[in-house]
Order: sequence, then C-alpha cells, then structure tokens
Amino acid sequence: MSNLEILEKFKPEAHNLLMILHALQDSHPENYLTEDAMESTARYLKMTKSSVYGVANYYTMFSVKPRGKFIIRVCVSPVCELLKINEVIQHLEEELGIKTGETTPCKRFTLETSECLGQCHEAPSMMINQEVFNHLDKPKIKAILEDYRKK
Repeated sequence: MSNLEILEKFKPEAHNLLMILHALQDSHPENYLTEDAMESTARYLKMTKSSVYGVANYYTMFSVKPRGKFIIRVCVSPVCELLKINEVIQHLEEELGIKTGETTPCKRFTLETSECLGQCHEAPSMMINQEVFNHLDKPKIKAILEDYRKK
C-alpha cells in the first residue's frame, strides 16, 4: 500500500498525526518512518516537515531508522529497575547478539528500551510488537525468543 493510500484513510487534520505515523510505520516492512513518508504526511496535513519530524523523533514508539520484524521494548521504569530489569536486558543482548538500540543482522529482532509499559504490578516486563510479557527471568526469556524465532 502506498503512503498516499494510507494517508487518505485519515482526514487531513493535525490531530490525526499520531495515527497516521503509526499506520505508515506499521505498513513498512522494516517498521520505521521513511523520509518520504514523513514528507508526504507534512504535505497532506499542511504542516511543516520539522513538525512531523519533531513528533517522530520525540516519541519512542516511532523510529526513523530501519528495525527488525519483531521489536522488543524492555521497560526501564523504576519499578522494573528494582526488579532487576538490567539483568533481563543483559540476557536479551546475549541471546540476540546485539546491544540495546540495535537490530540483529538477519533483521528479525530490534532491542529497545521504554520508560514505562504500564505493567508495574507484574514487573519486570517487555513487549514484542504488541504482545506483553511479565515476570521475566532467563528461562522465560529464552522460551519467548525460541517461539519468536519460529515465526
């Protein structure tokens, strides 16, 4: 689906910007906002390019660089930190062979952090795309990644 086809699903009103950016990013096979997508959005909404770029760069849910098929977001809120999220991140980095902020060479996984996933009562937590995982430990992480490697 082209950028224009995606844009035309929304009224050309500024309050639709976040939904438009999500739709454009989700439609891209590398899960990111291309320069062309952001420029098309600015024209469609009659906004400045810098306004659209500013929003895309401000929110951690958006990326302006290519990412993997599966985006792993690890919560680094204070509650998760107290419950040893740093060990979770270290284990994920070891299992995936990448550092936080990187994508695996096969383009399957991207590892990112997020300030809060709203799962404090079940911390430590992470999301893979839209699926949430709680009470993380090494065996659980290993099993989750094994399942996603099969997808």
